[in-house]
Amino acid sequence: MDNKSGILMQRYEIGRLLGQGAFAKVYYARSYQTGQSVAIKVIDKEKVMRIGNAAQIIREISIMRLARHPNIIFLYEVLATKTKIYFVMEYAKGGELFSKVAKGKLQEDVARKYFQQLINAVDFCHSRAVYHRDLKPENILLDENENLKVSDFGLSALAESKRLDGLLHTTCGTPAYVSPEVINRKGYDGAKADVWSCGVILYVLLAGYLPFYDSNLMEMYRKIVKAKFKFPSWFQPEVRKLLTRILDPNPESRITIARIKENAWFRRGISMKSRTYNAESSITNSSDRNVAASFQHENGGALEEIPRITNLNAFDIISLSDGFDVSRLFEEPCSKARFFSWKPASVIVSTLEEIAKRSKQKLSKKDEGLFKFEAAKEGRNGILSIEAEIFGVAPASHMVEVRKTSGDTSEYYNLLDEVLRPGLQEIVWT
Repeated sequence: MDNKSGILMQRYEIGRLLGQGAFAKVYYARSYQTGQSVAIKVIDKEKVMRIGNAAQIIREISIMRLARHPNIIFLYEVLATKTKIYFVMEYAKGGELFSKVAKGKLQEDVARKYFQQLINAVDFCHSRAVYHRDLKPENILLDENENLKVSDFGLSALAESKRLDGLLHTTCGTPAYVSPEVINRKGYDGAKADVWSCGVILYVLLAGYLPFYDSNLMEMYRKIVKAKFKFPSWFQPEVRKLLTRILDPNPESRITIARIKENAWFRRGISMKSRTYNAESSITNSSDRNVAASFQHENGGALEEIPRITNLNAFDIISLSDGFDVSRLFEEPCSKARFFSWKPASVIVSTLEEIAKRSKQKLSKKDEGLFKFEAAKEGRNGILSIEAEIFGVAPASHMVEVRKTSGDTSEYYNLLDEVLRPGLQEIVWT
């Protein structure tokens, strides 16, 4: 960036500082080409390398590319120099949700609207095996239309972060919002821990203060572990019952997101019209509009026999090039494989099904265009699990991205070379 002129790579005009953390600052900026407002997160590469957080930055980029949803901050592109990394993101004009709560409790209808959008965003993350792990009002932003936008995926985890017991073990998050199982340090389910944090947020929105608080941190943790809290007098019976089920200290009996979505209090005010999301109207960068197709299933679109897939925008395609691979900035190995095909998505899916049948792998559909291969027997490092995701590159061509999510790496490469590559040979464009 030219410090004198505040211009980044002749593409963005950098403006005021919006916020800062340990090794990053966020600025308001404007695109020279379109005049669009964006937020740019500037990360000091030297500081990141010094404290060993390179893998975290790579993971954050991967997660933000996976988590494309109307209630999640959108990552437009990633730029880099020798000393800095720049995340060019959607600008949320409304600021932090925390600033609203700091003024006092919200009206029930307003709080419910934010909670509905939060649950939809978190549910979408979980469908992509992404666990936020630091949900709180400070990490939730609002756009100019008062729509909620989840941000800051710096502490998030992917399914591959799980150990052999299928649980996450890194203790992280903000003390007042972490779940009892995270505090107990015996391993936890990322999805269930996120649900707890959503419950704390709902309580804060409706009460104007935290359910668990004490100036002594250990005493606060004791209250969290025992779920020791009281409801204000103005809380209605329905929301008390829902919060009791969310703030259940036992993760096994805690209510799931699917059940929350069925709850009568939660569903109030949701109409078919509001459930149908117009992705094109909210994505201001025209090159990113084709991402809208990935939102249809989440927001009530009709199911089709031919699988709907995510279309790659210009940034996605460029980032596939070795020269634009941000992971190379940190010299990290990549365990992904990509194949291009001119065949329709339905033919690719049929080929994947045939490969799974021949190799005695279990194939299941996780989402539209996203499939999971799972070995029938346990290997050297647990059960080998692989995801295959189909992306649209152009009207007549597709890309298949294969990645390991669990199991032994050498077994993954053997399956890739001996089963997947030969099996896809007939439909792959080389």
